[in-house]
Amino acid sequence: MKRSILLFLTLLLSACVAQPTLVPSATTSAPLVLRSEENSYTPQAGDLDKQQAGVILTSLDLLERTDLDPVRTELSILGSMPNVCNELRVKVNPPDDSYNVFVEIYSLIDPKENCDNVFQQFKAQITLGIYSQGRYSLWVNKIYIGDFTSY
Repeated sequence: MKRSILLFLTLLLSACVAQPTLVPSATTSAPLVLRSEENSYTPQAGDLDKQQAGVILTSLDLLERTDLDPVRTELSILGSMPNVCNELRVKVNPPDDSYNVFVEIYSLIDPKENCDNVFQQFKAQITLGIYSQGRYSLWVNKIYIGDFTSY
C-alpha cells in the first residue's frame, strides 16, 4: 500500500514539472546587398540614346577573392562584341527572395556611328558586393553559372 501511495505521489509531482518546449529557430532574413562594389560597366544615364546589342560570352568564371576582407566573389568575363564601337554593360541586380543574383551582360552602340564590323574582344572582372549571410545562385543572361556563399 505504501508503495502504491509513493508511486501515486511521484506521478502526481512529476506532472507538475515543466515540459521541455521546442526552441524556435531563427527565421532567415530576406537576402540583400549590404554594400555594392564599383562597376565600371554599369549602365549609364546616356545609354538611353544608344541601341542595345548582344555579346558573345566565351568564358564565365566565379572566383573567391580571399585577399579582400570580408571575402567576396568575383565574376570573370571573357567574350567579344560585334564591332569596335560597342560599349560593354554589366548590370548586377539585387538578389531575389530565393537567393538568386541575376546579371545582365550586353553591349550598346550609337546607331548614328559608322563602324567596321570587326569583333572586339573583351575581358572584365566584376567584384560582387557584400551580401547578407546565405548561399546565392548566380545567373548570367538567364543561364546558371554557379553558387557562392556569403558569411
